[in-house]
Amino acid sequence: MLMTKRKPVTVAEILVEEFMAPMGLTQTALAAAMGVQRKHVNELCNGRRNVTAATALILARVFGNGPEFWLNVQRRSDLWEAMHSPRERKRIERAKPLNSAA
Repeated sequence: MLMTKRKPVTVAEILVEEFMAPMGLTQTALAAAMGVQRKHVNELCNGRRNVTAATALILARVFGNGPEFWLNVQRRSDLWEAMHSPRERKRIERAKPLNSAA
């Protein structure tokens, strides 16, 4: 996997800037379309909630794209955060590769 120093765009940024703003959607309107509480959407929009498989399916249905789109955005962010967190980096580096001959 190619890791860059530049942080990838987050679900929050894409949701707000690429979907909600161009469509003139408020958090309240999106919550109603998704069938969730406004707090759920607010947390997504502010980067305090991750996209789960269920949320990806809901967003895909609402916006007419695929759940893979939302999950891939979340995955890229999660991987970048893990690779750039000193604590996680130490945990990753402690792992020992298994010998293929064993």
